[in-house]
Amino acid sequence: MLTGRLCWVPLLLALGVGSGSGGGGGSRRRRLLAAKVNKHKPWIETSYHGVITENNDTVILDPPLVALDKDAPVPFAGEICAFKIHGQELPFEAVVLNKTSGEGRLRAKSPIDCELQKEYTFIIQAYDCGAGPRETAWKKSHKAVVHIQVKDVNEFAPTFKEPAYKAVVTEGKIYDSILQVEAVDEDCSPQYSQICNYEIVTTDVPFAIDRNGNIRNTEKLSYDKQRQYEILVTAYDCGQKPAAQDTLVQVDVKPVCKPGWQDWTKRIEYQPGSGSVPLFPSIHLETCDGAVSSIQITTELQTNYIGKGCDRETYSERSLQKLCGASSGIIDLLPSPSVATNWTAGLLVDSSEMIFKFDGRQGAKIPDGIVPKNLTDQFTITMWMKHGPSPGVRAEKETILCNSDKTEMNRHHYALYVHNCRLVFLLRKDFDQADTFRPAEFHWKLDQICDKEWHYYVINVEFPVVTLYMDGATYEPYLVTNDWPIHPSHIAMQLTVGACWQGGEVTKPRFAQFFHGSLASLTIRPGKMESQKVISCLQACKEGLDINSLESLGQGIKYHFNPSQSVLVMEGDDIGNINRALQKVSYINSRQFPTAGVRRLRVSSKVQCFGEDVCISVPDVDAYVMVLQAIEPQISLRGTDRLWRPAAQFESARGVTLFPDIKIVSTFAKAETPGEPKATAPKSAVLEEMLHNLDFCDILVLGGDLDPRQECLELNHSELHQRHLDATNSTAGYSIYGVGSMSRYEQVLHHIRYRNWHPASLESRRFRIKCSELNGRYTSNEFNLEVGILHEVRMSDKEHVSHLIVQPPFLQSVHHPESRSSIQRSSVVPSIATVVIIISVCMLVFVVAMGVYRVRIAHQHFTQETEAAKEAEMDWDDSALTITVNPMEKHEEPGHGEEETEEEEEEEVEEDVSSSSSDSEDSEEEEEEEGMGRGRHGQSGARQAQLEWDDSALPY
Repeated sequence: MLTGRLCWVPLLLALGVGSGSGGGGGSRRRRLLAAKVNKHKPWIETSYHGVITENNDTVILDPPLVALDKDAPVPFAGEICAFKIHGQELPFEAVVLNKTSGEGRLRAKSPIDCELQKEYTFIIQAYDCGAGPRETAWKKSHKAVVHIQVKDVNEFAPTFKEPAYKAVVTEGKIYDSILQVEAVDEDCSPQYSQICNYEIVTTDVPFAIDRNGNIRNTEKLSYDKQRQYEILVTAYDCGQKPAAQDTLVQVDVKPVCKPGWQDWTKRIEYQPGSGSVPLFPSIHLETCDGAVSSIQITTELQTNYIGKGCDRETYSERSLQKLCGASSGIIDLLPSPSVATNWTAGLLVDSSEMIFKFDGRQGAKIPDGIVPKNLTDQFTITMWMKHGPSPGVRAEKETILCNSDKTEMNRHHYALYVHNCRLVFLLRKDFDQADTFRPAEFHWKLDQICDKEWHYYVINVEFPVVTLYMDGATYEPYLVTNDWPIHPSHIAMQLTVGACWQGGEVTKPRFAQFFHGSLASLTIRPGKMESQKVISCLQACKEGLDINSLESLGQGIKYHFNPSQSVLVMEGDDIGNINRALQKVSYINSRQFPTAGVRRLRVSSKVQCFGEDVCISVPDVDAYVMVLQAIEPQISLRGTDRLWRPAAQFESARGVTLFPDIKIVSTFAKAETPGEPKATAPKSAVLEEMLHNLDFCDILVLGGDLDPRQECLELNHSELHQRHLDATNSTAGYSIYGVGSMSRYEQVLHHIRYRNWHPASLESRRFRIKCSELNGRYTSNEFNLEVGILHEVRMSDKEHVSHLIVQPPFLQSVHHPESRSSIQRSSVVPSIATVVIIISVCMLVFVVAMGVYRVRIAHQHFTQETEAAKEAEMDWDDSALTITVNPMEKHEEPGHGEEETEEEEEEEVEEDVSSSSSDSEDSEEEEEEEGMGRGRHGQSGARQAQLEWDDSALPY
C-alpha cells in the first residue's frame, strides 16, 4: 500500500505540481494537484438510530458510525479525519476511532437525563483528511440524520396526586366505584413512568381497588355498624417500585335517608324537684325532601303501670278527700291496717300505694257500726279499680262491695260487682221505705272495666237517679232493672269487700262471688254526693306533659291536651315550627317524693303530602323518662322521754301535758362538696333539714289500754280545727291525721294531755309516738315517754332548817350532775329515807336550838339567793336537763296545772315554730306559781315549780 501511494508522487511532479515554483501560479497548481488526488467525498449512511442510557456517555448506533472514501488508499485523501454534528448545544460529540478504516463513535459530552429530554435528532457529516497533512481542501460527506433515544432508569417512586381522599356512601348499597385514587411517576419511560398496580394496605376492610385506582365496597355497609372507614392505599409503577408514601382514603357511611325524627335521646333522666324538663330539646324531622303539606304529632306519656295509673299522691284516702275539699263523713272501707282498722290486715297489699289485691280467695268483713245500716237516698261510692277479663268460660259475679244478710237468709241489700265486663250496682229498698216497683239494678258496659288498667270510679246516687263517673267522664246506665222492695226482717246485715257474705242457703256461712283484681281507696259517703270538682281532684295525676313557653309556639301550631295531660296533640303545616314546638314539650312531676321508675314515651306522626296518594311514613319515637329515686327523709322525734308530776296534777281538770317540748325534724343526707372545708372529721355526707308534710301521728299506749273509768287522753278540738287536722281517740291511744306541716303537728302534740282520777294506783305510764309521711311510706323513729307520780313529803320549819345543816343524802347540789341516779331513786320513792332523816333531824333539834335565830336569818338570805337563781333558770330545755332539786324543799298546790290563755293559743296557731308555745307555757306556770306562793303558802308556793322536774338524762 505504501508503495502504491509513493508512486503517485512522480506523477504529480510530472504534472508540474510543485511546492514552491512560481508564486500565484504555484498555489493554483497545488489546488489542481490536490483535486486530482482527492477526487471523492466520504460516504456515510443516510440515517442512524441510537440508544443511550441516562446517566451514561455511550451511544449505541445502528448501523455503526463508519465513513468510507473511494480515494483510498491515497494518503490523506482516502482517510477520515472528523465527524461533525450540526446543531446548537447538543450534548453529544462524534470522534474518529480509526482514520484509515473511517470508524467513529458517538458519545455524550455531559450526563443525559431522560426526564429532561427523551430523544435527540441531529445532522452528522464525515470529513476526509484532504490532500495533505494539514487537512486542507478536505471533502465532506452528505448529511446524515441521527435519531437518539434516551433509555430510562427507574429512579423515581410513584407519588399520589392527593395526600388524602374522602368519599361519602349510603349504607346498604354496592358501588362499582366509590372514588378513584391516582398516582404519578416522574420517570420518562412508559415502563417506569406508568402505574401498573394499586393496593389497599389496611387489612380486614370491606373494600377493593383495581389497577386504575377505583375503590369499591365488597359488601353492603351499615351506618349502625360503622360510620367511618379509614384505609391506606399504595401504588406500584411498571417496574414494581412502590410509592414512597401511602395515601389515606376516608369513607363516611351515611344512613339511608329514611323519613323520621332525628337527634333525640331514648333515655331522659328526671331528678325529683326539677320542675318542667324538656324531653327532646334537639329533635327535628327528616322528610328526605318530601313535599309535606301538614303534620300532626301525638305525644303520649304512658304511666298506666305506675301506682294507680300514674304518679298520684299516696296519702290516706281520708286525707286526700280533705285536701280536695270533699264533704266530711267519708268512710274508708279499705284503710291501712292498724289497731283501729284491722279488717284489712289479712288482705294482700302494696304498702307503698295502699293497693289491695284480690286473688279470688279473699274477702274482708267490715265491722258493725262503721257504715250505717241503711243508706239514705243520697250517697257516694268511690274507688280505684284495675280489672281484667273474668277467668273461666262462664263468668261469675265478682263482688266489690256487698251488704247481705249475716245469717238465715242470703238477700243482697246493696252491692257493687262486675259481671261479664259490666259494672252493676244493686240497691234494694226495704218495704218500710217503699212498697212500689222501683229501680234496683243499674248496668254499665265499658271497655275500661276489663282492660287491666287503673281507672277511678265514682257512683253518685240520688235515688232513683244513679250516675257513674269514670276518670272524670260521666256515664249513664244503659240498663236499669226494676224490682220489688225486700220484705222486712230483723236479720242483721254484713258488709263485705272483695266477696259477698253468704249467710243462708249453705251449711256453713262463707264468702262467695270473689273479686279478681286490685282495689284502692274504696269509700262510701252516706247522705251526700260529691261534686265534679272534687271527683276531678281525687283522680288527678301529679305527673304529665307540659309545654315550656306557650307563647313561642307560633301562630301556625294547634295543640290539645287530654284532661290528665298524658296525651298532647300538635298540628302544623311548617316543619320548622313543628320541630320547635316538639322541642318545647316537657315532663313535669309535682310530687315532692315521686315514685321512682320508668315512664314510657311515644311520639307518633301523621304526614300529609301535596297531591300524592302515597305519602311519607314516619316511624314512632319510643323513649322513656327515668324518674330517679327521691332523697328519702329521716323523720326524727325528740323531746323529754321521762316526765314525773305530782298526783294532784293528774287529778286536775287540765291533767298533765305529755309532750310540752316535742320537736319534729326531718333531715336528708347530702354528699359533701369536695371543695368545701371540713370543720370536723371527714364524713361522706352531711345532714340537711327538709320541710315537708306529715299525714298522721299515732300516740300509742304501751303496757295495756287505758282504763276509761280512771284515765284518758284529751285534746281540745279547737287545736285540731285551727290547724285543719282530725283525730280519733280510743283506749289504745290517740291518732292525729290529716296532711299538715311538721310544725302544725308539733303544736297539736304540745297540747295532748293525760288525766288520771286515781293516780295513787299509778306506778308509771308509757306512751309511744310515731309519725308518718305519705301513708306510711316514710315513718319517724318511735319516741317513747314514761310518765310517773312524783311523791311529796311535807316538813315543819324546824325540820326544814335542820335539813339545811345536816345535808341529807338525797339533797343534791346543782353542780354535780354525776350523782343524779341516787337522787332519782331517793326522789321517786323517798318514804324510807324520809323516816330516817326525820329521826336524825329530831335528835339534832335540841343541839341547834340555840342557833335557830341565826340559822333562820342565814336561811332567809340563802332562800333569796336561791329564788333569784331559780327564776333565772325557769326557761330551760327538758331535752338537755342537768339540774336536780330536792323534792323535800318545794311543795305544789294540788289541782294546779299548765294553763294557757286564749290569746296565747291564737298566737300559737299563727306560729310555725313550736318552741314559742312551750316557752309561753313555762312562763305562765311561773306566774301562776308565784301568785299562789304569795297566798297561802308563801315561799313554799314559790318553789313548787321545781317539783316538775325531768330525769330524761338520768341513768338507771
